[in-house]
This record gives sequence, structure tokens and C-alpha cells, in this order.
Amino acid sequence: MADPAAQLICDADALQNGGKGVRFEIRQYGETAAAFVIRHGGVVYGYLNRCRHVPVELDWQEGRFFDGDGDYLICSMHGALYLPDSGLCVAGPCRGQSLQSLAVSEHEGRIYYLPHADGA
Repeated sequence: MADPAAQLICDADALQNGGKGVRFEIRQYGETAAAFVIRHGGVVYGYLNRCRHVPVELDWQEGRFFDGDGDYLICSMHGALYLPDSGLCVAGPCRGQSLQSLAVSEHEGRIYYLPHADGA
């Protein structure tokens, strides 16, 4: 990885389409924040692990972010549904708002978080 600030998250094969995500931590505004990566449609996406309605973590079990069909990310607190490729909330009290996306990269069989690309 060319970016020396890149943070290794996991091996790429740890993420399956619509399957379990991988949690990790980032520094944001001088504090530690929970984050996660998932794979959807063959692409890796990263988000801050914080619902837009109430600032709680989304996963209902460790790394379980998708609904039962693997189509949407779902908040464990109140069932808000988010599109996995954009983080846009399409159902629930935060409809129209989006999860905070994070810059991630898949390179040579590994997934990285790119803090400088986020401005973190």
C-alpha cells in the first residue's frame, strides 16, 4: 500500500457479499470511534458505526450489519434500513440521512482504511 497512513483492517476474503462485516476503530476529532467495512455487489464500503437517528452502533451481533436477505444495512435499535452502497437511510426515523462513509481500499488481498482521504 503506497499510503503510509493506511490502516490495515482485514484480509479481503473476510468480507463476503451481504455477509458479516468487520469492525475496527478510527480516530475522529481526537477520539476513538467505532467503524466497519462490508462487501456489497463485490465492492467494499466503510462507514462509521453510528446510526443517524440515535448515535448507537448498528450491528445486532458482532459484525452483523445486514438484514436477513443481505440487501440493507439495518440498525439494531429501531430497524432503520440503509443502502449498503451509499449509506442512505431508506426506511425508519432517519429516512433521507446517510451514514458517514469512510475511505477504504482493497489492495493485494487486503482491506485498508485511508484516514487522510476522510480528513480524519
